[in-house]
Amino acid sequence: MIVSKIRKVGNSAVVTLSTEMLALLDAKEGDTLYAVRTDDGGLKLMTENPELQAALAAAEDVMDENRELLQALA
Repeated sequence: MIVSKIRKVGNSAVVTLSTEMLALLDAKEGDTLYAVRTDDGGLKLMTENPELQAALAAAEDVMDENRELLQALA
């Protein structure tokens, strides 16, 4: 378990991520993190936009289903 404190900076609350946490997330300074609420009420931190990933997966499914038509149009 990795522990981090929440602190106040100006009017914001800030969580500092340790080097170990950044390595686990495969993230670096300046990257964007996305927090998604899980079914059990927790939060999942991700470096990839989950909405974009879902849209790309749906597009991949459509392309797979219509591969011949798309090749004919190309």
